Amino acid sequence: MTALDLGLRADAPDDADGTPWTHPERYWPELDTATAALAAPLAVLHLGALRRNARDLVRRAGGTPIRVASKSLRVRGVVEALEQLPGYRGVLAYTLPEALWLVGRGSADDVVVGYPTADRAAIARLAGDPEAAARVAIMVDSVDQLDLVDAVAGPGRREPIRVCLELDASWRAPVLGHVGVRRSPVHSAADAEALAATVASRPGFRLVGLMAYEAQVAGVADRPAGRPVAGAATRWMKPRSMAELVERRALAVAAVRRHAELEFVNGGGTGSIEATAADPSVTEVAAGSGLFAGHLFDGYAGFAPAPAAAFALDVVRSPGPEHATLLGGGWIASGPPGRDRLPRVVWPEGLRLLAREGAGEVQTPVTGRGAGALRAGDRVWLRHAKSGELAEHVEAYALVDDGRVIGELPTYRGEGKVFL
Repeated sequence: MTALDLGLRADAPDDADGTPWTHPERYWPELDTATAALAAPLAVLHLGALRRNARDLVRRAGGTPIRVASKSLRVRGVVEALEQLPGYRGVLAYTLPEALWLVGRGSADDVVVGYPTADRAAIARLAGDPEAAARVAIMVDSVDQLDLVDAVAGPGRREPIRVCLELDASWRAPVLGHVGVRRSPVHSAADAEALAATVASRPGFRLVGLMAYEAQVAGVADRPAGRPVAGAATRWMKPRSMAELVERRALAVAAVRRHAELEFVNGGGTGSIEATAADPSVTEVAAGSGLFAGHLFDGYAGFAPAPAAAFALDVVRSPGPEHATLLGGGWIASGPPGRDRLPRVVWPEGLRLLAREGAGEVQTPVTGRGAGALRAGDRVWLRHAKSGELAEHVEAYALVDDGRVIGELPTYRGEGKVFL
């Protein structure tokens, strides 16, 4: 599937019907009608919404190239289409086997693995494949990870391994302490320089990049529905954390460049594109979640992605006059357990999950206005909390454009691949 096939080419006109996703009373019934002949559970990609999101990310990046975070898509055809669009360059993979698969299929020729790997078989494949070794960079934040590569294939018995150093982007805030995620132990410019010097001195490795993912800025909603205090605290935190990181990242990049010619400095995510792209030390930003727009991204003050991905379940029973039960639905997102990780019921309007049951493995009851009128065979539409994880539950996305299904794209699962 090419960019032309998906309608994601740079010169594609705006949708003739404007922005239907801003009118739920139109958007969801149109998806319902378009997919009526398809069996549920089914997942849909609305190409008009996807086009809008792809362009908006480029606009927000302001000329800084976007590396596509594949874990937030897990659809090879969409990755390939984005790679052909101006403004997008390269893939940020989530595992080394995935990176090798994308390169081997010709889907990408510049892949950075966003997380360290301990997959010895994949390391051996990378070390023994000159083409893959020239196109894939692995992530490191400790000498142990270098030792693991050498244990699998010594420097005299392999291709040079391209390496990206990860700088911890969390904020060690006064009073608050650690703000961010627990990723790399490399926090200071001195830490980064020490590891860079080690990589540069080790035969069989080539340091080509540095990455710092400011999760506390990119991945935390700053205007969450129904939580005004949490939103205010997050809006207070983000610019302060970003200011600290901009200064520290610049020092780290300068220190690392004393030991290697860096090809790229990667940072950010969908929720921080503007702030990260404004950092002079950053040469590219990462983004992926804003393309499909899981509902966790509804709570950001600075942007509003269109709900490009959604899924539908069948009503199969009516246990009472105020309830209806859906088949399946327990597609709960990773992260800290909470209601925000549950699928969100979006159509028919007025429906909600039951607090004591939530989204179930085999059945999901709903209640609320209109639930009693639902009958077996009716459809209910939901959105997953996270953008990419929906693809782990379905083999393909139905592609809807201009009110009709124009085809389908297999997910990684549909191509027989489950990387995590």
